[in-house]
Amino acid sequence: MADKSASIQTGSRTVPGSVLTGDVLVPGNACAETIALDKPLSFWGGYDSTAGRIVDRTHPQFGQSLAGKIMVMEQAKGSSSSSSVLAEAIRNGTGPVGIVLRERDLIVSIGAIVAVELYGIDVPVVCVDEAGFEAMATASGPVRIEAAEDGATLYLDIAPG
Repeated sequence: MADKSASIQTGSRTVPGSVLTGDVLVPGNACAETIALDKPLSFWGGYDSTAGRIVDRTHPQFGQSLAGKIMVMEQAKGSSSSSSVLAEAIRNGTGPVGIVLRERDLIVSIGAIVAVELYGIDVPVVCVDEAGFEAMATASGPVRIEAAEDGATLYLDIAPG
């Protein structure tokens, strides 16, 4: 998981145009703004797949939507039922369009796999190292993920259009 740019951060801000690599858990492509979660989220009981909102009252991002965003989360939390809630959110268009994790997670990956197998909707899931995670969590602009079988490339703070 090498960083292809000379420097990815200045202080706590990501350098525009940074390019990172990661491990592919689920292939696909996405381009969107990011939402960095401060704590792990269990989709089962913690996310409303119809309304597209975090409903776990103890979560720092309670009430926020993941719809149409690339979710950046260190690790997942919770039940094996999270995969079905995530798949339904993806089907409904209320879930994330891409997922970046610091730690591999089978349950989140299964949710994205179910979405592509049942509904034909690709949501890439990638795992990055600590530096890559920090860069993704502080990205201030749109991010593009290109995740293929041979690896993932993440383009940070890309120009719109």
